Amino acid sequence: MKAVSFSLCRTATVAVVSVFLAGCANMEMGSQKAKTTATGSAGGATSQNANSSLEKCGESLGTLAVVEDTNAPWYGILTGQMKLGSTTPVLKMLVQQSNCFVVVERGRAMANMMGERALEQSGELRKSSKFQKGQMVAADYSMSPSITFSNTNAGRTGAALGGLFGSVGALLGGSMSAKESSTMLTLVDNRSGVQLAAAEGSSRNVDFGFLGGLFGSAIGGVGGGYSNTAEGKVIVAAFTDSYNNLVKAVRSYKAQEVKGGLGTGGHLGVQGGEDAQK
Repeated sequence: MKAVSFSLCRTATVAVVSVFLAGCANMEMGSQKAKTTATGSAGGATSQNANSSLEKCGESLGTLAVVEDTNAPWYGILTGQMKLGSTTPVLKMLVQQSNCFVVVERGRAMANMMGERALEQSGELRKSSKFQKGQMVAADYSMSPSITFSNTNAGRTGAALGGLFGSVGALLGGSMSAKESSTMLTLVDNRSGVQLAAAEGSSRNVDFGFLGGLFGSAIGGVGGGYSNTAEGKVIVAAFTDSYNNLVKAVRSYKAQEVKGGLGTGGHLGVQGGEDAQK
């Protein structure tokens, strides 16, 4: 896809900085610079322009639904304070691109699916619509995401700019911060309720906060938008890392075994309990 570029430029008065920035801030669409670690597309078992570091499987291990706990504190911070959307679209694409699982819908689109079936049952749909019972695919597994740690201002180093960049840091009077995120993915077997795998992931990115001040108010809006996007990119990168770790775990999966069978009482008996008398 040909990149479409919009540019807001202002002559930089600081010569040493203009060498690196060329007096322009660019926002691009349709290029690698505008994307997160979740890149490209997926269609069936094929994918296009997927992240080269994304772990993949030679064959699918079953069907999977991505289930987000919208009542969890992390979700409220994600959508409220950070003004970011649901994590499920990104995760679904990563899963499909990896070919490790076949994704089935169990989220908000499920209401539309059931709405179409309600229309069919009411007789409103054409007879050839083929929405009869018995066509939906079961989800073998559920994958649940969570953000265990996200800091948009970890290790702020505004005071260190003078020492790091000499007089340039003092002249810009800005700051530099590191955006960090840690995420978790858990995989549960829907038939037994047993957790099969869990994986953590993390990502870190340095944000140069003084860039917005370099161009004055003309780029203020773009700077704020970039800051929000940067937070999202760090979270997506952390989830990509989590998913890669999850795939590595399930590719070498070995079922846990409990003597006597799962869910039959276990071996950590308590005094007076049935197991203690065995």
